[in-house]
Amino acid sequence: MSSITSSVNTHSPSDNEEEKEVGDGGYGWCVALGAFLIQITSMGINTTWGVMQNYYEQHFFKDTPNAVVTLSFVGTLGLCFMRAGGPLAQLLEPRISHRGVLFVGCCLKALGMIMAGFATQIYQLYICQGLLFGLGASFMYYTSLSLTPQWFTKRKGLALGLVASGSGIGGLVIPFIMSTVNNSLGVHWTFRILGFMCLGMDLTSCALIKENPAMKTHQDEKKKKLSDIIQLQVLKDTDYVLWIIGSDIALLGYFIPFYFLPYSQGAVLLALTSAFNFVGRGLTGYCADYLGQLNTNMGFTLMGGLSCFLIWTFATTYAALLGFSFVFGLFCGSYFSLLSPITALILGKERFPTGLSLLLIFNIIGVFGPNIASAIETSLLVQYPDYPPFLFYKLFAGACYVLATLVYLVLRLRINKDWKRCL
Repeated sequence: MSSITSSVNTHSPSDNEEEKEVGDGGYGWCVALGAFLIQITSMGINTTWGVMQNYYEQHFFKDTPNAVVTLSFVGTLGLCFMRAGGPLAQLLEPRISHRGVLFVGCCLKALGMIMAGFATQIYQLYICQGLLFGLGASFMYYTSLSLTPQWFTKRKGLALGLVASGSGIGGLVIPFIMSTVNNSLGVHWTFRILGFMCLGMDLTSCALIKENPAMKTHQDEKKKKLSDIIQLQVLKDTDYVLWIIGSDIALLGYFIPFYFLPYSQGAVLLALTSAFNFVGRGLTGYCADYLGQLNTNMGFTLMGGLSCFLIWTFATTYAALLGFSFVFGLFCGSYFSLLSPITALILGKERFPTGLSLLLIFNIIGVFGPNIASAIETSLLVQYPDYPPFLFYKLFAGACYVLATLVYLVLRLRINKDWKRCL
């Protein structure tokens, strides 16, 4: 068992003093608001690429071979770069400050969206939305996740849950903005409007988010090398490795319902799922403050898996699909609310930045869940023509969530077998 057990069971005097210094909110709620706005623009735009992809397929690249596959990688690249830029953000922080990293990220996001408004080729979208927007989103996403927990102690779960709920709001609102502007002004103006929306909201975030002075140390000001940031020895911590494995398995199933709900009803179902995703992420944080972070994440993940197995698998009517969207949306996003505090719980303050960066990098694996499921589903339909459509998507998503729950259970028992403890 790792050394986390002792750190969970007892608190040293220095830990208590630090919690008193940090407080529990105050200006931290302004920091949380800034991080919330970042989630709306970053996750909201990245996870709703399907709206733009469909428009491009129908109006610009309908005669292009394999357009569906090549266009889908725009969203995939955006999500990959969003998770891969953490180490670069850490390299820049001592040199240009946290706020400087946020500002660079803000400029990259806005520039990527506005330039995408002039794109006429798919590879140009790879550069604009995939690379520029994705990297800018990574800078802002990583920095906001690092700084927000500094301002909270007892209400940390609630604060981070509210921050993560910004993704649900983005997923609810942004598709309607995209569809409306696409139909009235065209796809190029959609990107430009989204770019200026990012600029306005992200500049507000840059003004609001700052480091807690009580947490600042001289060590933080030291310029770091890449070898100082990517400390691979954290992978020797079995608990941390279990946390990575569980999160990656869950993420393999997370995106599938968002991609493969029936298209004719998809807009309403996606909006409903995103709306309850917003509610669920806030609820996750609230429950985590009372039931414990690991316990809450495990319970919500299990419910997400059961909703796929017991509702989506047997959903043959629109009403049943609405019920699935409600339940899955409510429980599917707990990981995003708790990834930061659970990583800190497992690794401690000193190893947390490295742990968070590596975790987000490994989470790139989860982005390819829909691609893996699609390949297997297509193969099954060729071999078994009577195979019910979409069945494997449903089973794959449910299996990922349930298997991740089992990994989380092993992690929870390794840390502490006492279920009375709120971990």
